[in-house]
Amino acid sequence: MNIYAGYILLGLTLAAPIGPVNSARIDKGLKNGFWHAWMVGCGSMVADGCYMLLVYMGLVNFLDARPVQTFLWLFGGFVLLYTGIESIIGANSYQISEDRKKQSLAKSFLSGFLLSISSPLSMLFWLGIYGSVLAETASSYGTGQLLAYSAMIFIGLALWDIIVAALASGFRTFLTLGGIRVIAALSGFSLVGFGLYFGYKGIISLFQ
Repeated sequence: MNIYAGYILLGLTLAAPIGPVNSARIDKGLKNGFWHAWMVGCGSMVADGCYMLLVYMGLVNFLDARPVQTFLWLFGGFVLLYTGIESIIGANSYQISEDRKKQSLAKSFLSGFLLSISSPLSMLFWLGIYGSVLAETASSYGTGQLLAYSAMIFIGLALWDIIVAALASGFRTFLTLGGIRVIAALSGFSLVGFGLYFGYKGIISLFQ
């Protein structure tokens, strides 16, 4: 049982670093409440699950190819820039009572999925961390429990999604409309910053 708890904690730890997906979770939670923030996380978890499956099935070499990495950098940069600019432009015109009706849960899910699946950092993160976890687990406990331990990591990711969604939607109650607009704009600038970085790396990779 302690081993399973350790892998759940690992999942929480893997999900915790601040990045594009967590920025988007907070933004959606403040604007639209718990369910929209949670759906961003669900979309991200589906993307994480895809990467975990690729690593588990040994398809690492495909992701190591330079053209694939270049595409991921450029596409990831585009998705982040679009999402960030949309958040910045919409910040000043945001209204609590109206904005909740405009944003669909499906769009929040798709946003989380695209942000995560198109992020080269997600790719490198899961290849490096999850690949190492699989190797360590196989050497220490054999291959029979790999799926069970992988499921515990995924439970940790799901718990983090619920925690962030609850916190973001809870803070929404205590913030003024002006405060929410400021945070939405800051989240947008954060996403734009990540997008510019990804785009820069993609251009460098394209011409190397």
